[in-house]
Amino acid sequence: MFHPFRPASRRPAQAGRLCYPAPSPSLLRTSCLKLLLRAGSPEKKLQMKSSETSIAENDGRSLETLLAQVRTLPGIKADLLGDFEVGATKYSIPRFSFLGPKSSDPIRIGIFGTIHGDEPAGAFAIARFLENLVREPGLAEGYQVYAYPVCNPTGFEDNTRFSRSGRDLNREFWKNSAEAEVQILENELRTQHFHGLIQLHADDTSEGIYGFVRGATLTENLLRPALREAGKILPRNNNALIDGFAALEGMIYDVYEGILTAPTEVQPVPFEIIFETPHGAPMDLQVAALDAAIRTILQEYRGMISFAQNI
Repeated sequence: MFHPFRPASRRPAQAGRLCYPAPSPSLLRTSCLKLLLRAGSPEKKLQMKSSETSIAENDGRSLETLLAQVRTLPGIKADLLGDFEVGATKYSIPRFSFLGPKSSDPIRIGIFGTIHGDEPAGAFAIARFLENLVREPGLAEGYQVYAYPVCNPTGFEDNTRFSRSGRDLNREFWKNSAEAEVQILENELRTQHFHGLIQLHADDTSEGIYGFVRGATLTENLLRPALREAGKILPRNNNALIDGFAALEGMIYDVYEGILTAPTEVQPVPFEIIFETPHGAPMDLQVAALDAAIRTILQEYRGMISFAQNI
């Protein structure tokens, strides 16, 4: 069946693929997920209320539509980083920040989504998480959250893994890349002094959730409970080999060269987690699983810091 946000798989389909639960109508009604309907379907035109007609038009993705949902949230600071042209169109990298309560000396966390443009679940999960922060500020108690929902704006619009320049941006970091998106994000990684980095991805070759860990020694103690909570929504990939890497209980301890990561000179070394959902799962379940993972990571890390301060 045609999926408006799913590219052709990089590997042949396997027999006996998992069947995921049907998408939740309540989740599809949330503002950040309405954008999913914009691409339409050649099999059945989605019927929506007249007030939502612009979202249902079959004219491609709109970065502005997604960002508008978040810009209006109270307490969320919006910035556009950089200014670069692709063809005749100007682009920037959107950044949203939120200062949680009791944050006089906050823990600085960077959350990055959709560096591969055909993996929109990360963007929608970040939008949902920011909406939840406004309703429940305590989720970010002690934190300064910096969220980058669309790190590859042209890929997001085109529904392609690569940017419009034809580059896989997540293989370009710390290689003196000429790609504007990479340069902007590298500057953020150098100057924001993050205590932790969370990347959100989707894998079209995986049947379940999994994650990469690197950086701080205790990072796996953050990923493990995140997989547990997200595993209540989507199954975990427990294969011994995932994406070409050795894995243990859904955790991988190696990464590709050139990915978005903290510069080597940063001290103290931040924790770094790359969280992957199965690309073939319903979008609402991917978003819910990613949201659960983010919440759990922040809760667990806050507990670790509190424990360390009391030793």
